[in-house]
This record gives sequence, structure tokens and C-alpha cells, in this order.
Amino acid sequence: MAALYQAQSKYDAAIELHEQALPVARNMAGSSTSLNLAENISAYAESLRKAGELRLAEKYHREALSIRTRAILENTSSELELAVSYTQLGCTLAAMNQHKEAYHRHHLALTLRYRYLDISHGLVAESLNYCAESLCELGRGEEGVSLAFHAVAIRKSIFGTSHPAYAHALSVLASCYHSVGRYSDACDCLETCLQICEVAFSKSHANIIPNLIKYGNVLRSTGDLIKARSLYQRAMAIHQFNFKEGQQSGQFEKCWRIIESLNQQIRKKDKGEIESITSSLRRSSCSTTDTTDSSVSVDNVSPTKLSSADIEAKGTPVIIFTDIGRDVDDEMALVLLSSLTRKHLLNPIAVITTLSPQRDRAHLARGSLDTLGLAGVPVGIGGRGGVADGVDLEVYEADHSRSSSSIYESGMELVCQALDSAPNKSVQILCLASLSDMAELIQEHEDLFTSKVKEVVVMGGVVPMESSETLIPDTAYNNNCDLPAAKFVYEKCQELCVPTATLSRWAAYGCPIRPNLMDELSKTKHMVAGNIRRKSKNSLDQLYNKVILPLDDPRREKLPARCDAKWFYKTFCGTEDMPETLPQEIWSHVEKLNMYDPLAVLICVPEYRNTHFEGKVKVVNGVSHVVIGTSEQETGVVDPVKVYKEYSLLFIEALQAALHQPEMPEGSAKHPDLLINETAQLTFNFSRAA
Repeated sequence: MAALYQAQSKYDAAIELHEQALPVARNMAGSSTSLNLAENISAYAESLRKAGELRLAEKYHREALSIRTRAILENTSSELELAVSYTQLGCTLAAMNQHKEAYHRHHLALTLRYRYLDISHGLVAESLNYCAESLCELGRGEEGVSLAFHAVAIRKSIFGTSHPAYAHALSVLASCYHSVGRYSDACDCLETCLQICEVAFSKSHANIIPNLIKYGNVLRSTGDLIKARSLYQRAMAIHQFNFKEGQQSGQFEKCWRIIESLNQQIRKKDKGEIESITSSLRRSSCSTTDTTDSSVSVDNVSPTKLSSADIEAKGTPVIIFTDIGRDVDDEMALVLLSSLTRKHLLNPIAVITTLSPQRDRAHLARGSLDTLGLAGVPVGIGGRGGVADGVDLEVYEADHSRSSSSIYESGMELVCQALDSAPNKSVQILCLASLSDMAELIQEHEDLFTSKVKEVVVMGGVVPMESSETLIPDTAYNNNCDLPAAKFVYEKCQELCVPTATLSRWAAYGCPIRPNLMDELSKTKHMVAGNIRRKSKNSLDQLYNKVILPLDDPRREKLPARCDAKWFYKTFCGTEDMPETLPQEIWSHVEKLNMYDPLAVLICVPEYRNTHFEGKVKVVNGVSHVVIGTSEQETGVVDPVKVYKEYSLLFIEALQAALHQPEMPEGSAKHPDLLINETAQLTFNFSRAA
């Protein structure tokens, strides 16, 4: 009955019943360690928490935790019981604004649930949500986005899209988006959340109050003061309906203070006395979750000037051009980028998607970055990448690819803002796609390019270096998408004395991996890793189906003539001996994969480049231009086994960190050391084939 009253927001009635039941439970338990007693105590504490009696709630939750801890020591209970107490205590501490300890408790619960439950379990989603909320309060909302994103996906799968549990996950994700300045995305989540709650609960249910306050907070950040005020007023009315005077008084008083502040702001705005309502609101915000003072808005409505790039604290600023969605290399590159960002070696200040349909690629990139802990990195829509008007190339599907309001419509505008935010000669530009956008940047903003860029890193290739006094792009796929643009970029970089570093296909061939690396990464249970595993096979199948077509078949798209069936077998199957009848399905014949784009990310960091790669240098106008991988024999890779170990470890670290996994879960991916022998054998076989 107490649980029923609590669900109906009748907290006084619930507390009264708990106070009658608890002495009975204590007498029944006697001096023994009773999980039933712990459950009674924690249920009482939860009613106290929801009624606003936080000090008492904390006292009883700590008592329940001590009982469950003793039960573990006595081997009379599962460790998962502790997760219940950690979660309930964490929620109580959060309500008391003790967010550091709250996160600690929630993370302990998450760790236990990772250990014993699959990531698709509802209790894992619960812990992901609470950790994300605590991270927002601690000013670490960008980390929280990846946790909340996974929680939304889990709850959607378990409960569907009309359940309050799914609504709560959206609410948490909204808080995280708000904390990193992504107001439109936060509003989208909260609108959906409220629609679900108003159907699942009565419109006067107390559970709706926090979501109304959150929505009001976001609207204040956007400057929509009148609508924000109406939401706070509604929250106060629901509060008065559910609580007696003095209960949850902090929540009521907070709304009242904000409404008073909004009234003043609206009056001043009407009189024209304020130049910038939004900036004033940010300074005066009473919300503990509104940490937008130092954040950057990347919404389409009014993208703001980017914060100055902090090289000393965050690493080298880098702008990435990507055609993500063609194959998994680009998404793997973003995984690696997230790892290097956490190590403060690289600081991605913009990601631009190119190659039609570039908007779809932008949504995929946005979702991938969000799940990897890079929600604050702005994404912009680039050009068609050399694709003719009316033609769209494929973009693979992903659960994390979702329509987002926080996309720059003009990728070039974003690039210019990003360059302008950086110190002179500090930015690396990493090209993992067609060089069309790079050509446009140099052509239209040459002064900005030469003053800010210290190096252009290209995943592509050049003709034999000794054949010319300058570097000339070859027919590598990225070059071939728009060969005139590629030639222009190389010519201008050498003319303007901007260094380049080119990583060719030969370097990728010199450091192959086995397909089972994808299997191992997917065991982290990160949604990007699972998608990469699925799409690896699909992408290779698609490539195979193109290379076996006649050279004049338009379905080959931009594939160079050298990429035929013989090339495919040598490159991916480790043999030049092709069967007389080509198989319909190729994945079972594949022995090695080539990670082009992640290697290009790796060479952006001098420590990795100098340790693992040997490039050839061509000096033009007194400036050195590096090419890594000049031929099949000279791949530029010093030790393939060490490189493989290095970046596979970085991959695993990135995926674990994004999910706040303290260590690899039981039965999960192998440590890279366990894969070294496989890679060494692969390299040996490849060398013999070459």
C-alpha cells in the first residue's frame, strides 16, 4: 500500500504506513542480517526522499546500505543488492546538492551492474542515467551525453517510446545537451519527454515538475522568456497540488525566485533596457544544471563564436573533413580521435562532412561524436565532394544517427570560425575525404588558411616523388573524387609554404588487422563498436560487388581502374590466386582489413608519427612535405605489430571511457597483448604475398 501511495504522489500516506511497518520488520529480523529489513528501510527512505525529508532519507539509506554490505560479507546476498543502495543513496545525495559523492555512489552501482548484467539490461540504463545527471551537475556534461545516449537506446529497446522510463532517459539526455550549449536538441528531447509523461501520468502528477523546470531552464538560455515563465508557473501549480506547505519547499522557492527574475527581465526587455537578454540570464541563472556560462552553442538558430582553442591544456587543434558512412574507417577514426582527445593530444574544433548526401553524413557524425564523449565538438555540412548534382552515394544506417538541430548548415562558415578561434600556425587539418572543401577553403579564405594552419594531413597518395619537383596527387580514392581539387590543394600548399603529411594506401597495407578485431571491440557493448562490426562486413561486400564490375560500369562510381578483383583478393584475402568462379559472398574469405583513416589520425600526433612511421620528405620552397608509404615495399610502417597494439589499445580505451567502464567486463574484449601473435602472423603472411 505504501508503494501504491508513493506512486500516486501521496507521500504523507506512504510515510505513515512505512512507520507502522518498519518496527514490525525490525522485530522479525532480530539480530540477524535481513535483506527484507534492508528493503523496508530503503522503501521508507525513498518515500522520505520524495517528500523532501532528505536528511532522514540519507540516514535510512545509509542504514540499508550497511545491512546489505554485511550480507555480502556473510555471503548471504549478491553484490547486485549493493547497487540498489548505491543508487538510492546517490539520488538522495544529489537532491542535497552533494553531487561529487552522488556520482561516486552511482558509479559504484554502474560498475557492479556492468560486472553482472548485460549492457542492454534496464538496471544498467538506470545507472547510466544517474551517472549522466551527476556529471552534468559536476560540469562534465559532455561526458554525460555518451552515457545518456546509451541509456535512451536501451530503454527504447526495452520499453518502447511511450513509457515513462524512456521519457526519463530523454530528460537526462536533455540536461546533458543543455550543459554543452545544445539548446535545440535539449528542447526536442524535453518536448517528447513531456508528451509521454502527460499521457502516462495525470497532468498534475509530481513527476512532471522536474521536466517542466528543466524545459524552462533551456528556454531561458534561448531567450524565450515568456514560454519559460509559463512552464515554471505550471510547475508551481502542480507542486501546490501534490505537496503540503513546507514539503519540497526548495523546489517551490526556486521556481518562485526564477519567475520573479523573469518578470523583471520581461519588463526590461519590453522597455528596451537590455541589449542581450540571453547573456544576462546565463549570469543570473539559479539552476544547478544550467552550466552554460562557458559553453558554446552550435545550434543552427544562432551559432555563436567558438571559444579560443587552448593548445596547452587541450592539445593540437584539429579540423576533420570526413565522408563518414561510406565505410567504417571514418567512424573508427572518430573512435581513435576521442581517445587522443581524452589524452589532451588532439583537440577537435570542427568536423565537416562531405560527399553527397553530406547532411545525412553530418547526422551520423553528430551521433557518433555524442556517443564517444565529444558532444561539444561542432559538426558542419560540407560540399558534395565531387559528386554530380542529383547523385547521392550510400550512407550506412546506425541507431545513433539521428536528426539533430545542432548542425552548422554551412560547414565552411564553421571552418572559418574554428580557424579564427585558434592561435596562428596551430591548426592541423585532417582530410579523410575528397579535397573539394579544402580547395574551396584555400581559394576563398587563403589568408586565414595560411595564417592559422600549421599542417595539412591527407589520407590519399602521390605519384612517385622522384618523378617531379613537387608533390602531385595520384589516383587514390579520395583524390579521385575530385582530382582537380586535389591537384589544387597540393599545388597551393606547396606554393603557400604550408606543410603537408600524406598517408598512402601502402601504409595501410603495411599495417593490416584481422577482422576479429571488430568482434573484440564490439564486446565493449558500445553502440558504435557494434555498428562498426556489422557495417565492416557490409562495406566490404559492397566494395567487392563494385570491383568485380566491368571498368566502364557507372556503378563502380569513383573507384580507380586498378581496383579490380585481383587487387581485392591480394589486398583483403592475402593471396593473388583467385578462384575460377568468383564467390557471391566474400566475408568468409577475408583475412585482413586495412585501417586507412585511423592511421591518418594517429600521424597527427608527433609522438606516434615519430615512433611508428618513417616518411620520405620532399622539400619545396624550403618547406618539408612528408609522405608515409611510397610503395608496396616501402610502407613507412616501422613495426606493424607495435602500431597495431598501440591503436587497438586506444580503440578499447576510447570505447570503455565513453561508457565509464572501470575495466574490461568479464568475458569482454581481449587485451591487445593477446592479439599480437595473430597480427604478427598476419604481417608475415602479407610480407610473403608482397
